[in-house]
Amino acid sequence: MSSNTILWAITAITMLGIVVRPWRLPEAVWAALAVAALLIFGLIDMAHTVAGVARGADVYLFLAGMMLLAELGRRHGVFDWLAAHAARAADGSGHRLFLLVYLAGTVVTVLLSNDATAVVLTPAVYAVARAVDAPPVPYLLICAFVANAGSFVLPVSNPANLVVFGEHMPGLADWLALFLLPSLGAIVVTYAILYYRLRAGLPQVIRRAIAVPALSTGGRVTLGALAGTALLLGAASALRLPLGPVTLAAGLVALLLASVAARVSPLAAVRALSWDVLLMVAGLFVLIEALQAHGVVTALAAQLQRLQAAEPVMADGIAGAVLALACNLFNNLPAGLLGAATLDHVAADPLLRAAALIGIDLGPNLSVSGSLATILWLTALRREGVQFSAWRFLKLGVLVMPASLLAALLLLQVAA
Repeated sequence: MSSNTILWAITAITMLGIVVRPWRLPEAVWAALAVAALLIFGLIDMAHTVAGVARGADVYLFLAGMMLLAELGRRHGVFDWLAAHAARAADGSGHRLFLLVYLAGTVVTVLLSNDATAVVLTPAVYAVARAVDAPPVPYLLICAFVANAGSFVLPVSNPANLVVFGEHMPGLADWLALFLLPSLGAIVVTYAILYYRLRAGLPQVIRRAIAVPALSTGGRVTLGALAGTALLLGAASALRLPLGPVTLAAGLVALLLASVAARVSPLAAVRALSWDVLLMVAGLFVLIEALQAHGVVTALAAQLQRLQAAEPVMADGIAGAVLALACNLFNNLPAGLLGAATLDHVAADPLLRAAALIGIDLGPNLSVSGSLATILWLTALRREGVQFSAWRFLKLGVLVMPASLLAALLLLQVAA
């Protein structure tokens, strides 16, 4: 058996383990087993392993900071408070509540990342839907789809954005010039299709009298910290500073301020974080390092260059579409890592890289295996006792994803 065959077998088993989680083993275990197998079979040496782990430093810091901010929002009731206000603003209309939840999910995704929407907003939306006697599933689906649809408005809206652009990250003004119009297109199209398909299950009338939970001192501090963090990250993007250290610093400052205000130990919030997510991401970086070392990236780059020569006008869109589909086979983080390495290899121009990013961010709206955010959303549903099949998601995703992807890619050409 050739080394490349073994390498692809390890990759396939790893991704299957991360998505399916057989025997309920955490995702980080499968990533760690992949690294161990790579070393045992001599497919990577220790120097390349360390280099692969080190390559993800900015992503780890970004994820750690975002997880910390999201946990503070959950712990101090900020997201429950926001969701309750959305329910009250619905003024007894289930259809208006659908729009307001979608807008809330968009804001959370844009400012705090798609993972925060999946992990934190999902249980809050479930609680509000039950409080107003509305069927929760249509509103919960918003959390999954908007987490991906709104995930490229800003660089901080999705960790995959940091992966794809890396050290080529444009400044905030350049980012918005490229992505604002395609993002709006994806967000609007996703909403339109979701509403059209789910409107029959939305109640005409919901309870008007819903209690808005009081925001504690810690909650008010956290809300202010979240707003301040959004401004800080915007400034960091404008100045082209690495976003990882800035995000983690913002999270730590928010943790200290909220803990002092609430008179609680900050350690509880730190212990509650899903640190194994960082281990999983590190393992995926090592896996991509091995694929790159064995010529996979070189082969993909050659295919991309042939595509650009054969279809110079359509190449960007085709690359974005291929990556969108690949996300559902490999998950968007490893697909993004592999795509980024390929783009670096061909010295991709900003427009090609932008099309690739759109594919990686929107592709996961096809299936539940497409992104970490969607997998986390499904886990949050199970905690609430809500069962939602992969097939049911696919039947909706096959309408939402291609339409929003096409809209975003077409508007990218307009923006460029």
